[in-house]
Amino acid sequence: MIRSKSFASRLSDAIIWIILLIMTALCFFPLLNMVSISFSGSTAAQANQVGLWPVDFNLESYSMLFKDSQFWHAFLVSIERVILGTGLNMILSVLLAYPLSKSKSQFSARNIYMNIMIFAMLFSGGMIPLFLVVKGLGLMNTIWALVLPGAVPIFNVILLMNFFKSIPDSLEEAAMMDGASKPTILFKIYLPISLPALATISLFAIVGHWNDYFSGLLYMNSAANYPLATYIQQLNVDMSKITDPSQLKALASVSDKTLNAAKIVVSIVPVLMIYPFLQKYFTSGLVIGSVKG
Repeated sequence: MIRSKSFASRLSDAIIWIILLIMTALCFFPLLNMVSISFSGSTAAQANQVGLWPVDFNLESYSMLFKDSQFWHAFLVSIERVILGTGLNMILSVLLAYPLSKSKSQFSARNIYMNIMIFAMLFSGGMIPLFLVVKGLGLMNTIWALVLPGAVPIFNVILLMNFFKSIPDSLEEAAMMDGASKPTILFKIYLPISLPALATISLFAIVGHWNDYFSGLLYMNSAANYPLATYIQQLNVDMSKITDPSQLKALASVSDKTLNAAKIVVSIVPVLMIYPFLQKYFTSGLVIGSVKG
């Protein structure tokens, strides 16, 4: 028999819903305002007349942004970085997390590796030593300079390691009795049932690589090799270099404010497209992976 909720319980539910709606609005309204500014006229944007809806609706900011060939080149660099970087992050995270999830009796050097990883996570060498290493290895101005320095995301390794620990040992023991090797157990038993954790850390890796602009500034000598985040951060409209009358006419209808808003909107679209496919695994992967230490 289902008992009806008391007045106090309903009141507390209503307060929780109101707080959640307010917090959602606080997060959603700035984004909606940014989208509205990107579709508004330059005069209204400069006068701060744009709220939640565009004023003097036009697409000139996006038109200017999309006609820029360097924008598309930077977009492809970011896609390449996300594919290479996420793939490398996932491979190394899985190969590190599996042995570290075993007890000391099964992997005697486990604590040594864990202590080194935690020390490296807490006490980084810093920007200048990392820059000198990348330069010394001849990686400057290559895609590998963006990918290799963060190839081992230690936080993701620990998250995946804890998820592996939650898998019953009886599964591995049964597989070993059937003659399965360690790689077989990892790829045919552990990985298929670790989909929530894998989806969670892959989302972390994708967002991290896509949004990182500082690595491009640090390791790329040429603006032609910038990833999208670095390109957008550095993009300036140099009016003195524009001689095409049609571009000058278009430029007159936009402002830095509308153009910057268009850049921000375009840069977050790929992540917004990926997130719904991984969101259903996100909560379970994050919670289960963070319970055991």
